[in-house]
Amino acid sequence: MSFPPDIPPKKETTPTLVLPGLRDAGNLMSNLRASLAHHEMVEGKQLSPLMAYLSAWQSLRLSRTHADLLNDPEFSQACGFFLSDIYAPRDFSQRDHDGHRIYDFMNRFLPEATLLPLSMALEINTLTQQLDLALAEKLRNELAVADRFDQYQYEEAYRLCDNYDVRVRQIELILELGVHLDRVRRLPFITSTLRLARGPAQRLGWYDMQAFLERGFAALKSLRRVEVFLQRIEQREKAILDRIYGLPGGAPANNPFLVSDGRSPEIELEARAP
Repeated sequence: MSFPPDIPPKKETTPTLVLPGLRDAGNLMSNLRASLAHHEMVEGKQLSPLMAYLSAWQSLRLSRTHADLLNDPEFSQACGFFLSDIYAPRDFSQRDHDGHRIYDFMNRFLPEATLLPLSMALEINTLTQQLDLALAEKLRNELAVADRFDQYQYEEAYRLCDNYDVRVRQIELILELGVHLDRVRRLPFITSTLRLARGPAQRLGWYDMQAFLERGFAALKSLRRVEVFLQRIEQREKAILDRIYGLPGGAPANNPFLVSDGRSPEIELEARAP
């Protein structure tokens, strides 16, 4: 299986990171424990059959498109984090609620640039949910899909949404998040701060957000070539998007999702169904 040639990394300007001192970190943890003493529980939303199928379909599509990354020791953990924490077919209401609250609180103690990855992760989650809801609405209301669909219905709903630029922005945000996570995870206080927060987080109900952050930084530890990983994702996702919209440079018609066997995800989902 062949993929488009590598795209040179984009030149971008990123904000300078300012490291907090040990006293700042201590004050942060003290105030964090006090602030989270009254944790707000958010009622989860059970996914509708259509939304659950859409999430599972897209998660499977991504895992098959990027199967080589999942099977590569260097890239597997980072790729797995993306698939399990962004496109997993489950509800993220509590995690996202906690994320917004923690961001607002920590922004009083840490520089904006240090918190940028968390801010971007929340933006990606919100945007992804909005795009999925819009896609499900087109499937349900304009294509009369009750719960399950095939590749052609999926792509038709994609085009009916008419949001190509927003989809491009979704891809760009994921790439930008990877760049900033890589920069922040190199800072010496990150691991210790997350470790210190683990106990209070578990006691006070902040576990979802804590686990999300720990998995994200841990996933990047074995990633030596961040730019290569991100370029491959960008090339493939952009090629698939361009093909759906009928633009030049898209994925080939005989392998629309750039997978090893050329099969559409619903074929495997049907095989898994009880």
